[in-house]
Amino acid sequence: MNDRAQFDDPHLESLLPKVAFTRRGFLASAAASGFALAAGPVMAQTAIKTPETGLDIFDLRVPVFKGNMPVYIAAPKKAGKLSTIIVIPEVFGMHEYQKDITRRLANAGYFAVTFDPFFRMGDLSKMADIKQVVGLANSLDDFQMLGDMDALVEFLEKQKRVNAKKIGVTGMCRGGRSVWMFAAHSRKIKAGVSWYGGLNAVPPAMPRTPIDVTDDLKAPVLGLYGGADTGIPLDDVERMRAGLLAFGKDKESMIHVYDGMPHAFHADYRPTYRKEAAEDGWKRMLAWFKKHGV
Repeated sequence: MNDRAQFDDPHLESLLPKVAFTRRGFLASAAASGFALAAGPVMAQTAIKTPETGLDIFDLRVPVFKGNMPVYIAAPKKAGKLSTIIVIPEVFGMHEYQKDITRRLANAGYFAVTFDPFFRMGDLSKMADIKQVVGLANSLDDFQMLGDMDALVEFLEKQKRVNAKKIGVTGMCRGGRSVWMFAAHSRKIKAGVSWYGGLNAVPPAMPRTPIDVTDDLKAPVLGLYGGADTGIPLDDVERMRAGLLAFGKDKESMIHVYDGMPHAFHADYRPTYRKEAAEDGWKRMLAWFKKHGV
């Protein structure tokens, strides 16, 4: 049986905000974040199910500002310090798809961790109203998100099995946007991979965009985008590419576009899943981390 630790805080407050979302506001924020409107509620299971065999699995909570953030860790059963990958969730939070990604990374030899950045708002993966999910997810401001990630990195740096000098970050959709933003914020990560991360502003919580911070990138980022993504037009992707070029970051970071691919082409629990592009992107991600010492 795998070792599994659980550290729940029975006094954790529910901080679900009471926010009203208009349809016009929802559509604007959904388009800006690159969210596929046809996604529907998150499914309970992913199409790909990675077993826990040969892995150590831990469920725990990490202290952050005004709360204790749920964290899920998967790591291979072997001694020594490991390169570490943080998986930043989509708008649905820390659901099974994100956990499965950590197990896939653990099978690739990484100490992998995902978390629920939206825990103060409730469990977004169990909300059936997509309008509510996207609205709540897009109300999480960058200051809070980046602060929670700083706390998570600080926690990881203290773990005996983590090589603190080899931490990478990846994420899809809302999480993909956060990859760009965290790479511009923190000097503690070696590399990032953003899967179709949104490139537009979503004020007031996210007034700046990845395009705005291209000059601040402190780690090389690989951006993986779909050429037929209706939420992230190619014009925006090219603006991002131009921003990297303008500040000389194109020698470190790069963008790859999959022709004809929709948003969320890696999400195997959604109809947007495209096996060939998803598998190619996964190989590119692993190669990117290896190239940059993660």
